[in-house]
Amino acid sequence: MEKRQNGLTYADAGVDIDAGNALVERIKPMAKSTKRSGVMDGLGGFGAMFDLKAAGYKDPVLVAATDGVGTKLRIAIDTGILDTVGIDLVAMCVNDLVCQGAEPLFFLDYFATGKLDIDEAAQVIDGIAKGCRLSNSALVGGETAEMPGMYSAGDFDLAGFSVGAMERGKMLPDGVSDGDILLGLKSSGLHSNGYSLVRKIVENCGLAWDAPCPFDDGTLGAALLTPTRLYVRSGLAAYRAGGLHALAHITGGGLTENLPRALPAGLGAEINLDAWVLPPVIKWLVDQAGMAQAELLKTFNCGIGMIAAVAPDRAEALQAIFEDNGEVVVPMGHVVSGNSITYSGALK
Repeated sequence: MEKRQNGLTYADAGVDIDAGNALVERIKPMAKSTKRSGVMDGLGGFGAMFDLKAAGYKDPVLVAATDGVGTKLRIAIDTGILDTVGIDLVAMCVNDLVCQGAEPLFFLDYFATGKLDIDEAAQVIDGIAKGCRLSNSALVGGETAEMPGMYSAGDFDLAGFSVGAMERGKMLPDGVSDGDILLGLKSSGLHSNGYSLVRKIVENCGLAWDAPCPFDDGTLGAALLTPTRLYVRSGLAAYRAGGLHALAHITGGGLTENLPRALPAGLGAEINLDAWVLPPVIKWLVDQAGMAQAELLKTFNCGIGMIAAVAPDRAEALQAIFEDNGEVVVPMGHVVSGNSITYSGALK
């Protein structure tokens, strides 16, 4: 007779419901710290409610974005430095929303792992809460998925979802014209793109993540985990001041692929590459890999995390607004007739 198994529990299969509940209780204060106007309830329900009228909108259009952190997570997991990738996750989503002229309102995360480690998950979510506070976006919920057999020991994955709003008829890009000035907002480093190549370069150099950083203080791993810069407050301030025609978030595809996304058909750009210098981290990676300039321009952000196209008569005032909101601004070119991006000078 076949022997039957009795008394099996979900925990026997590798899923600890109690640990999940404990994590929810631990992160409730983190979520509460991100509360803003419009939030209607806390964590724990089947869904999160948000009151657009209470947030000040009269005729709103919703804008949504989703993204991840990519293989930058591999470095975070291998080094155990987990408190910054949550900022990356938020930034990759909310920076996209601002490019549409939308104010990020609320954020949800998805954290998936083979076996839940409450302390590690809490570090990640604490970073998400920090990113939400920096972008005035409420962390209204999320999902923690414990899936044994799907992930190797210690591994996890992240996804983020952001919803924002704008008043009807206020969408960006709008009014981009031949002669508009391009203002580059400097990045904090690599942000969250190109890390598969970064990891390959580090491997070829024979360096460990805890090796002394060749281009900065501290370890190499910690330097490569510098979080993505958030451009929400500065971008919205410039947008509300008038004269901002477009924003381009420089992510995967670099300058080559992302600036055209903010330009209407029939318009291109001329960019002066001599206007700024590469951040030390990118300069080091380029030197180690022997990267050609064309490859660099379509792989990394080259030190520019966001590009604003602004009316020429508003360029000086908008540059001052960006700078007042903490940005380092580089006048880097202008919009021209045509459909191509052309470069003068050389990155250095």
